[in-house]
Amino acid sequence: MMLEPAPSLQQLLAFYLDAGVDCALNDEPVNRLLDDEVAAPIQAEQRAPAPPSLPDTIRPLAPRPAPALGTAPPSPDAAIVSAREAAATAPSLEALRALMEQFDGCALRSTATRLVFADGNPQARIMLVGEAPGREEDIEGLPFVGRSGKLLDLMLAAIGLDRSKVYIANVIPWRPPGNRTPTPQETQICLPFIKRQIELVDPSILVTLGNPSTQTLLSTRDGIMRTRGRWFDYDTGTRAIRALPTLHPAYLLRQPTYKRLAWQDLRAIATALAALD
Repeated sequence: MMLEPAPSLQQLLAFYLDAGVDCALNDEPVNRLLDDEVAAPIQAEQRAPAPPSLPDTIRPLAPRPAPALGTAPPSPDAAIVSAREAAATAPSLEALRALMEQFDGCALRSTATRLVFADGNPQARIMLVGEAPGREEDIEGLPFVGRSGKLLDLMLAAIGLDRSKVYIANVIPWRPPGNRTPTPQETQICLPFIKRQIELVDPSILVTLGNPSTQTLLSTRDGIMRTRGRWFDYDTGTRAIRALPTLHPAYLLRQPTYKRLAWQDLRAIATALAALD
C-alpha cells in the first residue's frame, strides 16, 4: 500500500482555514479535556517546538477553559431559562454586560476570544442590530469593525450619522467558530440578552441589519427582500419601538447592485429621525 505524500504548507493552511482556525491565541496548544492538576505537568512536557509540518503561525485556536470533568453543560432549554432570568435582573447596560461575561450557558463563549457587547452611544435615538461578530470583531471586542463595518460607517455618514450618534449591537455576542451560521438553539439562548439590551437603550428607532436579526427580533418568516424598507413595531413589553429592516453591509459587499435599495432605507431612517426633532 502506497502512503499518501505529506501535505504541503499551502494544503495545511487551507485545511486549518476550512476548519475555522484563522488566528492563534496562545503560544502552546492546551488539552481542555484534562483536569487542571493533570494538565499542568503534561502541558509542561509538551512545550516543545512544533513539528516542521505545523508552523507556529497555524497552531489551532485555543478556546476558553471548559467546565471541569463531571460538570455537564446545561441543556439548551435550561440555558434559555437561565439567560432569560439573568437578563431580567440587569438594571443597566453595565450590569447586563457583566452578566453576559459570566454566562456559561452558550457554548460559543468557550470558543470566542471575547464578548462583543456593543459600540456607539447608549443614549442614541437609533439602535442597529446585526447577527453575530466576525473575526475582526472577535479580536477587537467591538461590533462591525471589519469590511462590513467600514461600509456601515459610510452608510451612516451618508445620512449625517456616525458611531457617536447610534448604538450598535448583535443578536449573538460571541463569534461562531469559522464565522459559521449560529444554530437556532444558540440564537434562542442569546435572545433574552439582546432583548434586554434594546429595553435598556430604549431607542426611538430600531434598525435590523440582515435577514437573521430581522427574523429573530421581529418574529417574521419573510425574507429580507420582503421585509426591508417596511416599518414594523418592536414590542418591548412596555412600549412599541418603530423598527426598519435593511440589508446587511456584508450582503451589500457581495451584491453591490442592491446598494440602491439600502439607500432607500437610509433615506427612510433619516426622514423618521428628522420627524423626531
